[in-house]
Amino acid sequence: MLSISYGAGLRVCEVINLKIEDVDSERNLIHIKQSKGGKDRVTILPEKIKDDLKNLMYANDNQRYLFESERGGNLTTRTAQKIFEQALKRSGIIKKASFHSLRHSFATHLLENGVDVRYVQELLGHKNIRTTQIYTHVTNMALRNIKSPL
Repeated sequence: MLSISYGAGLRVCEVINLKIEDVDSERNLIHIKQSKGGKDRVTILPEKIKDDLKNLMYANDNQRYLFESERGGNLTTRTAQKIFEQALKRSGIIKKASFHSLRHSFATHLLENGVDVRYVQELLGHKNIRTTQIYTHVTNMALRNIKSPL
């Protein structure tokens, strides 16, 4: 759950509502339906987790959601947040973070790797480019820490 959230830039509500049919492993795409603002969008499916997701999807034929609760149906937002908190604790990372930090890291890392801000805007489903440009400020801050080889 955490890998797909970071690797595709998903909000917590998007990952818990992700249905098996929304994952297009042939084209490496994830269809996000009725997200924030009632909008649909398409984002990338990380190649690194494709096999794990396929195993998860085919483990239970009756499953509708990618991440189902033990009683059936989708997980709650709070359950997903608890999973993140437990993983953060086990990792030994002491920096304050939330489930949404995965989405922020996705955007920041794409921009740091040279992906055009307009593509990042599309992947995140931002209506306004200014919302996405917040991440360019973060990456510009990182640039200030780079020392010239001279």
